[in-house]
Amino acid sequence: MAYLRELADYWRTGYDWRAAEAELNAYPQYITEIDGATVHFMHVRSPEPEARPALLSHGWPGSVVEFLDVIGPLTDPRAHGGDPADAYHLVIPTLPGYGFSGPVTEVGWDARRIAKAWVELMERLGYDSYLAVGGDWGAFISLEMARLAPDRVTGAHLSMLLTAPSGAPGELERLSPSDAARLRDVAHFNEDLSGYLVLQSTRPHTLAYSLTDSPVGHLAWYIEKFREWNRKARTPDEFINRDRLLTNASIYWFTGTGGTATQLYCESAKALAALFVPGARPEPVKVPIGVAAYRLDTTPPIRAFAERDYPTICHWSEIDGVGHFASMERPEAFIGDLRAFGRSLAGRQN
Repeated sequence: MAYLRELADYWRTGYDWRAAEAELNAYPQYITEIDGATVHFMHVRSPEPEARPALLSHGWPGSVVEFLDVIGPLTDPRAHGGDPADAYHLVIPTLPGYGFSGPVTEVGWDARRIAKAWVELMERLGYDSYLAVGGDWGAFISLEMARLAPDRVTGAHLSMLLTAPSGAPGELERLSPSDAARLRDVAHFNEDLSGYLVLQSTRPHTLAYSLTDSPVGHLAWYIEKFREWNRKARTPDEFINRDRLLTNASIYWFTGTGGTATQLYCESAKALAALFVPGARPEPVKVPIGVAAYRLDTTPPIRAFAERDYPTICHWSEIDGVGHFASMERPEAFIGDLRAFGRSLAGRQN
């Protein structure tokens, strides 16, 4: 309560939305309609003529704010002390139902439908090949994009990947101590941290009234995740800039999408549950996959399980000191791993 009271008071009296607004408005942004939904997106082109395209998908309870600290180094590495060969043109859309995209007007907007919209968006922008990048829901969407358009998606870079035992005899006994610890992390998440998941998957509309009526309730619901999804954080702003956290919360609050964003969990509930059915396998992905395994996340992936389910994984990084919101917590780690994956793909193509 003490932390929330202090943060809410700063949000009300010290936080500068106009400064955040100016930072957001420094990047080209657009609104379009795809499949009946309004879609907001940033489109930041690199000054480098050989830059490659990438679509970055955020998650929940995130927004395009997740990527503000990586846009400059990824689009213009030369200006940030990097190699211009690592440059990207970036497309950063807001998920339907979220923030500046606003509420959707019909049911059915699950991760696959969003992926279809993103493929359409990239086609409209004239990109016939590109990386799909994301964590949280962005990871699910990136995998769906790879399934839907393997001729266009050159690779999927994931900052999160859910993995589960298959139930095969002796499978758990063969795990290393480190992987066994990760399995315990997942068990802890299921037992103690997954209340939001159950509620948003089953009763998102009931929750929506509170999220759009009380700014303090809204703030508590979101900020809790930024604390708990880094297993060493005592407060969220120990790892993420406080103004960044409040810009993210403000976008949900000012657009009235705190409730509508949770609908994605309800729409995707069956697909999520299917991932944990013993013996089940996810639909194949034919394109190269890169995985950044952030050790302080609540559900870090187990490589043996991941490579069993996704045999096209060609890049795997174990990254310490970073939790769920990698691009906000340590943008340089996120940038470095995405660049390494991109270079590996370039090498394959050459």
